[in-house]
Amino acid sequence: MNHRYTIALDVMSGDHGASVIMPAALAALGETADIGLLLVGDEAVIAAHMRHWPEKARSRTQVVHASQTVGMEELPAVALRNKKDSSMRRAIDLVKLGSADACVSAGNTGALMATARYVLKTLPGIDRPAIATALPSLFGHTHMLDLGANIDVEAAHLYQFAVMGSVLVTSIDGVESPRVGLLNIGSEAMKGNDRVREAAHLLEKSSLNYIGFVEGNDVYCSDVDVVVCDGFVGNVALKTSEGVARMIADNIKMEFKRNWLTRLRGLVALPVLNRFRNRIDPRRYNGASLLGLQGIVIKSHGGADELAFQNAVRIARKEVEANVPQRIDKQLGRMLRQEVEV
Repeated sequence: MNHRYTIALDVMSGDHGASVIMPAALAALGETADIGLLLVGDEAVIAAHMRHWPEKARSRTQVVHASQTVGMEELPAVALRNKKDSSMRRAIDLVKLGSADACVSAGNTGALMATARYVLKTLPGIDRPAIATALPSLFGHTHMLDLGANIDVEAAHLYQFAVMGSVLVTSIDGVESPRVGLLNIGSEAMKGNDRVREAAHLLEKSSLNYIGFVEGNDVYCSDVDVVVCDGFVGNVALKTSEGVARMIADNIKMEFKRNWLTRLRGLVALPVLNRFRNRIDPRRYNGASLLGLQGIVIKSHGGADELAFQNAVRIARKEVEANVPQRIDKQLGRMLRQEVEV
């Protein structure tokens, strides 16, 4: 393939596998002319889905056979040890070898993180990779990390997350000086545990645009670009938000279906409701970055549909174009040198 960017897709991953990922791959090729795709998985399954693809799309793809698949409930250690020919492992290997610029997988999060960290290694100065994604807010969207990769962290890790998140927002959104907030149970300086307060001290001394502690409601209602927390808090916050959003949507539907009058009101309000739904549609935000690795790996939601997985591919392309790992490496190195000079 002769294209500007090459992205490896773990075709067998997620709850739906090739039935979702292959149509998403075709849509991604149609949307963006400068990418080529390495389709990693069972070649017979992939070939069956490509049977009716136009030749132009087929010419921008290459099939990489993998004989194994990592299950969604499989233990990371087992997947790492026993699934060396899995579609997940082969897709990440392609990034390591330089055959692909990025990898996108909807597979088991723990296995993906463990495999990516083992194969690609972390950047110098980064102790632990973190999972980051964008969340809708009143001001557009907010990037939040970590969302589940690191349950127990130290203040230095939160500092590293802040650096990575800031670089990501600058690279992807073009924000020169992203506003970075540290998630806490209050905005006052004495609030939170020792680890969070120590992280705040590190960030206050840094060159980042650190705005202080932010609370849970600030993720969606304040003008903050990056929200930093440990993986336990981040994952709980994310899943809680998803549940609240689903509850609100279901209750709105129930209320409009209550009787003929409410149905009529629903029809009148439909354009507004559709715009609101599109604005907060989680599929438009699907695609979490595994930051801190010496390569680009994007985690799609396991239950992603075609539109959602296509968005994950879109994010992968953006990160490749922006050279996100190299930027993180450069920024962290610069900040560490400044600390030594001080």
